[in-house]
Amino acid sequence: MEQKDFKYIVRVVNTDLDGNKPIEIAMRKIKGVNFMFANIICYFAGVDNNKKTGYLLDGEIKKLDDVLKNPLKYNIPSWMLNRRKDYEEGTDKHILTSDIKFVQENDLKRLKKIKSYRGMRHAYGLPTRGQRTKSNFRKNKGKVTGVKRKKGKSGKA
Repeated sequence: MEQKDFKYIVRVVNTDLDGNKPIEIAMRKIKGVNFMFANIICYFAGVDNNKKTGYLLDGEIKKLDDVLKNPLKYNIPSWMLNRRKDYEEGTDKHILTSDIKFVQENDLKRLKKIKSYRGMRHAYGLPTRGQRTKSNFRKNKGKVTGVKRKKGKSGKA
């Protein structure tokens, strides 16, 4: 391969990827893409996943971008997606980049608004998945709450 075809930074889904890394590792920098999803994207786009990102052709970059944005169009199984049965639309989606944080915040606001158990636990800053709270989760707005001793007992015997 010629050095003049090498790109040090490749832009995919509004994210800069390092051209020196293999594409499957570089794609993991995109928020919402993990190891398995990067592998399946490379497979459906027809790109060798060990190929350096800087040596990708423009057509391959466009194909990767399209597969990332529309995974259902390329028959990627729905169990690989990170947003199955969306609350509002009822469809399967894969959310990328800053949209993940936006959707997550909206889900929490909805849970708090309808005053569900999970929503109230989030509002109070308590664990939502059934963990014990006697010894853990003792922080109260940045301050650590210790164990309080009874006045009559001393530490030394």
